Amino acid sequence: MDLFHVLEYLHILGAMVLFGTGLGIAFFMYMADRSGDVALIAGTARIVVIADFVFTATAVVVQPVTGLAMVMLSGHTLDESWIVVSLALFVMIGLLWLPVVWMQNEMRKMAVAARDSGTVLPPRYRQYMRLWFWMGWPAFFGVLVILYLMIEKPLLW
Repeated sequence: MDLFHVLEYLHILGAMVLFGTGLGIAFFMYMADRSGDVALIAGTARIVVIADFVFTATAVVVQPVTGLAMVMLSGHTLDESWIVVSLALFVMIGLLWLPVVWMQNEMRKMAVAARDSGTVLPPRYRQYMRLWFWMGWPAFFGVLVILYLMIEKPLLW
């Protein structure tokens, strides 16, 4: 296997981890929240925060490193329209992901505090959860568009 194919394999694996972890985190966090069980929310949020740092953050590093290396090896250039749009979407997703990670950690703290004190979740938790939910949709669709662009490499302009 040549270097390009190793990089391509790692790039695809990174995309799978990024998409799969994001989808899994969203599903489990949403389902825990819907249960209304403060202990379940606290435990799920703890795992979600860990998963985001271990898996998502790693993939966020792997993607541009392997992508840039493949561009250099393949003869493509960074000004090709599908690459420009992919990079712009990647940045947009990152700008959505950073506050989402912070909110997840804050929601975890609120859920742990509510669980430990035997109280209900504060209104701020619900505000963060709504914002977290709605910020996930553009990131989700952005990843789908990037996957399409990586496969098709269309000429957009």
